[in-house]
Amino acid sequence: MNIGFANTIDAIANCYPVMAELRPHIVLEDFVEQVIRMQENHQYQLVYLNESGIKAVAGVRMAEWLYTGKYLEVEDLITAADYRSKGYGGILFDWICNYAREVQCNQVRLVSGVQREHAHRFYLNKGMKFEAKYFSLNL
Repeated sequence: MNIGFANTIDAIANCYPVMAELRPHIVLEDFVEQVIRMQENHQYQLVYLNESGIKAVAGVRMAEWLYTGKYLEVEDLITAADYRSKGYGGILFDWICNYAREVQCNQVRLVSGVQREHAHRFYLNKGMKFEAKYFSLNL
């Protein structure tokens, strides 16, 4: 089993089939371009778990708030449908938390859509707590 950052065009493209299960509106070419742009401009990293193929993928981004200090935000954590409930998502999540500790973050955060109740149970079982409401305004 290998967990690492997708830092090449090929590695990013290899993550696409799994990420497309969560974000089907993004086509491969746009996905690769957007990930590269986010890596260059927004401290974004695409993380993957590979065991005879990509089984789980997540985007992570470091930031800092006055409220909590430095934190790592998990974006778009997804396990391939055929491999859910086999521990891959949990292994990747734990790796992300350990990475956050290594880079001296005070907290791991994430935003999850209100409809994703199964994911919410996963995060709560991982020790996360519901502590805020997230608001948005489409422009």
